[in-house]
Amino acid sequence: MIQQRANFDWMLKDLADGVPGIQQIVVLSADGLRIARHGGDPDAADRVAAACAGLQSLAGAVAGEIPQSDGHMRMVIIEINGGYFYLMAAGSNAYLAVLANEIAEPGLMSNRMRDLVDRIGAHLTSPPRRNGQTV
Repeated sequence: MIQQRANFDWMLKDLADGVPGIQQIVVLSADGLRIARHGGDPDAADRVAAACAGLQSLAGAVAGEIPQSDGHMRMVIIEINGGYFYLMAAGSNAYLAVLANEIAEPGLMSNRMRDLVDRIGAHLTSPPRRNGQTV
């Protein structure tokens, strides 16, 4: 799982402070379990994490249809009324999700997310699970 959790938490805060408009950041496992969060409430973070599991699976299936692709999703951006949703692969079986309002600039957001993943990606791993148990 995540090593040095306190250091990880301040990095999520650093992302939130560095990009205007961020409302919530969620780090999740590939099977939709929340690993960490910044902003928002825990129940909302759990719902976002669960929804992201399906979204990353769908994106991977679509990526598999691109002949040059390795079938892995790197980033999904969804523009919605009132803001944006970002989902980025962030390590082995881990993802970084951000909800932001409409003032968030997508280019800045994706660059800052990529910088964060580069810094902590090795620590953002979630071992696979079967029947609720770590494999």
